[in-house]
Amino acid sequence: MNMQTTSRLTAAESALVEAFNEKLGELPGNGAVTALRDRLLDDLKKQGFPTRRIEAWHYTDLKNLLRNVPVQAGDAGSEALAPLVEGSPVLSVIQGKAANKALAGDLQVSPYSEKLIDGSAAAGLDALGNDDAVGRINGSFVRDGYAIEVPDGTELEKPLEIQFIHAGGDIHARLPVAFGANVKGVAIERHQSVTDNAALVSHVSEITVGQGTELTWIILQQQGAEDTHLGQIRVDLGANARLKLFVINAGGKLVRQELNIKVTGEGADLTLRGINLLGGDTHTDVTMVLGHNVPHTSSTEVIRNVVFDRAKGVFQGMIRVAPDAQKTDAKMACNTLLMSDDAEFSVKPELEIFADDVQCGHGATVADIDDNHLYYLMARGIPENKARAMLVNAFVAEIVEELEDEALVEALEGVISAWLEKHA
Repeated sequence: MNMQTTSRLTAAESALVEAFNEKLGELPGNGAVTALRDRLLDDLKKQGFPTRRIEAWHYTDLKNLLRNVPVQAGDAGSEALAPLVEGSPVLSVIQGKAANKALAGDLQVSPYSEKLIDGSAAAGLDALGNDDAVGRINGSFVRDGYAIEVPDGTELEKPLEIQFIHAGGDIHARLPVAFGANVKGVAIERHQSVTDNAALVSHVSEITVGQGTELTWIILQQQGAEDTHLGQIRVDLGANARLKLFVINAGGKLVRQELNIKVTGEGADLTLRGINLLGGDTHTDVTMVLGHNVPHTSSTEVIRNVVFDRAKGVFQGMIRVAPDAQKTDAKMACNTLLMSDDAEFSVKPELEIFADDVQCGHGATVADIDDNHLYYLMARGIPENKARAMLVNAFVAEIVEELEDEALVEALEGVISAWLEKHA
């Protein structure tokens, strides 16, 4: 189903159009890029934000949920944050602008603005389809980010951390990364608000994983309490490649995180793990479309959600198995702890299978803390609140512990514990 056509824009839609008109002269890009921006913005004006009538947006009515576009930005400073793992190389994008010009080692790194200026970014800047509001907004407004190429055979000794730091306003960045063949390493895509100023953030990562590469990619989203985060990752997984994709949402007022993954090489394997920590009156939507397009590939997806207060969450997971994708093995599970009578979480797992020799399945659970487990801890002198916190922490920490880097596990467990301490 296509996005609806509307002749009347909401206040937020009108504000975006006005912002585009004001910033057009400042946005980098050659003639081809500028023409593409104009078309994407024109589509936005004609179609507006998606509503519940659009199947992919059924649980996240962006037209009604996104009420305004923040323009007031604070000072994000000029320094990168300390990396999650001590000694890790850091690339930082501060208030939407690349802060590093080069990175030591074999990696080829350039500001994304250079790709816009010379027009080489135009080929990947378009939206993925009529319903791709995130791609449309980002393509219209993106100013900078990084383009990274990782040569064949590279082994990253420490996690490569790419930081997106902001202090409010509307911020739009992009991150295309091409991993060559037989690369081994960990990369962290970190989104962090450093002030209380509200922000509208759009971000698109484009990850190409070459033949035989073993990659762990972590998305850590810690936006501010009033921020809107519209994120998208586009993945192309090559032959015999192994990708472990971890997504942790621990912030934001309105969050839409889209995972668009294409398995295009035989022997490829995807491991997706997600943690959504939701509190207050926030709304977080993780939507995945995974395409198994060739034979002999596998994937497992496990999403864990903890929902407090009046928060609302969504997980939509679509696995598509193409006619030629025989011997596909794909399994998906979504497990949720509802910690309040007012909390909500909607789960929509889907399978579209056009091959006849496959193993595919999905499952979902929604529950509160197990009374028996709670009683066991309380019977040993642990106060109820602490016992509940311990059980919740164990529920999500199991996901993080699948990572093999002890320092990284410790850092992410610290993020989770700090969030739970604040909200529980």
